Amino acid sequence: MAEMISIVVPCLNEQEVLRETNRRLLAVLEQLPLKFEIVYVDDGSSDATPDILREFQALDERIRVVRFSRNFGHQLAITAGLEHASGDAVAILDADLQDPPEVLADFVAKWMDGFDVVYGVRAEREGETAFKRGTAKLFYRLMGKLSDTEIPVDTGDFRLMSRQVVDALLAMPERDRFVRGMVSWLGFSQAAIPYRREARAAGVTKFSLFKMMRFATDGVVSFSTLPLRLATWVGFAASGIAILGILITVIERLLGVEGLVKGWASLLVAILFLGGVQLICMGIIGEYVGRIYGESKRRPLYVVRERMGFQARCAATEMTGRARATAAGKR
Repeated sequence: MAEMISIVVPCLNEQEVLRETNRRLLAVLEQLPLKFEIVYVDDGSSDATPDILREFQALDERIRVVRFSRNFGHQLAITAGLEHASGDAVAILDADLQDPPEVLADFVAKWMDGFDVVYGVRAEREGETAFKRGTAKLFYRLMGKLSDTEIPVDTGDFRLMSRQVVDALLAMPERDRFVRGMVSWLGFSQAAIPYRREARAAGVTKFSLFKMMRFATDGVVSFSTLPLRLATWVGFAASGIAILGILITVIERLLGVEGLVKGWASLLVAILFLGGVQLICMGIIGEYVGRIYGESKRRPLYVVRERMGFQARCAATEMTGRARATAAGKR
């Protein structure tokens, strides 16, 4: 029985580019020596994306669609796609065509050579501002310094994983998910494929500056406790400065030094400095405590509004099971 590959495509308001994405995906997948399915995950789109996906599924039974009840976020859309994928290998591809579908052929070749994870490395990045490239480079270098898990530089979620890796990834229950870091943490045999990242084919990016900062925070907090240790170090440094100030004041009094009156300005600076340090440390601790609180509520990661195309897959699986049972009975 031929092996199957699943392609997970998270979507959010991608009506301008979705038809081209589907066309290029099918052109690539139909050339592979594998069966395939495409699992589109609509992350609460407010444009015509759901209608286009419904049209795709009606025309091609190899296409599945999962629609969220609202926007739950890119990483949870990826997670939902992985949970609904049934392939022996699963690839992740964003719908905006910045990661070219044609690279999937190279991913599959590496997987068939025995690698469990094949990820794309962005050798070139077209259509991105200098600010975006600079902050991305800074983020990955910072993660390399802070995290105990080595996360490859200049990578995204564009990757292929074997079924064993996908099952291990889905067994990790955390809510604040940083998929590329989680896959690196799992280990297994991994290979890199350099590629040229293209500009968006159409539409606009859905990652605002706030979302990028939130995503970066998820990556740092999920894979490092160094910020907590940093808060402790800053606290010790502030305490050391305060003790130094106390010693200077005592020495001045003992020596009878006059005329060195510390006015309101110096007092205000000291108060603001210590207050700022305390608030920063409380914010760092609060970030971790907030995540503990979120995990303790045990809410589902996402809510599905509609599924399309999975009935046909279930029926095919059931028929295959019956055929196997019949063959076993004849033996």
